[in-house]
Amino acid sequence: MTDDKLLITQLTDPKTQRRAFETLVRQYSEQLYWQIRRFVLSHDDADDVLQNTLIKAWQGLGSFHGDSKLLTWLSRIAINESLDFLRRQKNMVTMSTDDEETGVANTLMADDYFDGDETEAQLQQAIAQLPEVQRTVFLLRYYDDMKYSDISRALGTSEGALKASYHIAVKKISEFFKSHD
Repeated sequence: MTDDKLLITQLTDPKTQRRAFETLVRQYSEQLYWQIRRFVLSHDDADDVLQNTLIKAWQGLGSFHGDSKLLTWLSRIAINESLDFLRRQKNMVTMSTDDEETGVANTLMADDYFDGDETEAQLQQAIAQLPEVQRTVFLLRYYDDMKYSDISRALGTSEGALKASYHIAVKKISEFFKSHD
């Protein structure tokens, strides 16, 4: 793995920028893919969102000043792209709550790349019902094990608010499983 400081230096130099970006893509694509995949659920959609994320990162290299880690910056772009994708999907298809619950499970079970079981599908249903902020915080904390300080930088929210959102999300997910026994 390339050191972030060296990579940032190479990304700011027009002579080494393209090669450094290729290194960035190799180094962070898989991690970003899985972060995105937890938001959008479908493999094909996650690939599309990842591609958009990397395009935005390339276009935004001039705005990255090294104030945060590269992964934090890339995660912020990936989160925003994922949420934009979900908003577009929601606007294109309006479903009732019942349809949304079964829709998430059906989407996952039909996806050739989903290797989870019924419990994982139910967890995704519970997560899909969370408000956007709670869902985002839960996904980043639970699956990516991101520190609250990193999530705070990525989302521009206080750590206290994030901790509260995570706690509420966990409680709602627990209630979902209790009601679906």
